[in-house]
Amino acid sequence: MAWSPEAPPGAQAAEEESYRILRSRIDLSRLPARSRHVTERVIYATADFDYATDLVCDEEALAIAVTALAAGAPVIADGAMVAAGITGCPVICRISEPLTTRLARTASISPAAAAIRLAFGEVGPGAVWVVGCSPAALTEILTRGVEPAFVIGMPAGFAGAAEAKDALRASGICSLSNVSEKGGAAAAAAALDALLRPAVSVSGSRAGWAAGTAGTAPARATDA
Repeated sequence: MAWSPEAPPGAQAAEEESYRILRSRIDLSRLPARSRHVTERVIYATADFDYATDLVCDEEALAIAVTALAAGAPVIADGAMVAAGITGCPVICRISEPLTTRLARTASISPAAAAIRLAFGEVGPGAVWVVGCSPAALTEILTRGVEPAFVIGMPAGFAGAAEAKDALRASGICSLSNVSEKGGAAAAAAALDALLRPAVSVSGSRAGWAAGTAGTAPARATDA
């Protein structure tokens, strides 16, 4: 089944061929279903087989994420590159807004942390947060008490990225992360995509572009 009706001709065939090649090079059948799907999607997006052992997946947490997305939980990205990589649902991202710059300056915090504060002020608890750009954004989520439904924590970098992901896992928050310094926007967006696909197929789902049409706390598309 094609994921996006807007996909260019041949895109589905190319994706299927990529998965065929991926599966010919690595056997992930030992993984539970959701963990396997997420791992394959991240490897597909990055062409990096190290994620087979680097990702930290928990089936129960992933099921919670799918349920939250199906219920219409808002999706918040920490950076414009992450937001651009998420094409299956509306995304809130405040990193480029003038108010973010002002808050960062007046509060003496990083723009990434300021963007998280602004987004939380808008959506409140119960959101799905996707962090692929800044360890500071992940740290802000942990220290701000945002009460997320789920956090994808995959920022890349040598300064604080692995430590922030360690802290996420230690927090007990339902999450998906990876152990090493690697990560980034493409990997984080791919992980969200892997969870959004089954969420869309849930009966009565409000995931994807159906979110925001009914109920409370809808996801809303914003400038990234």
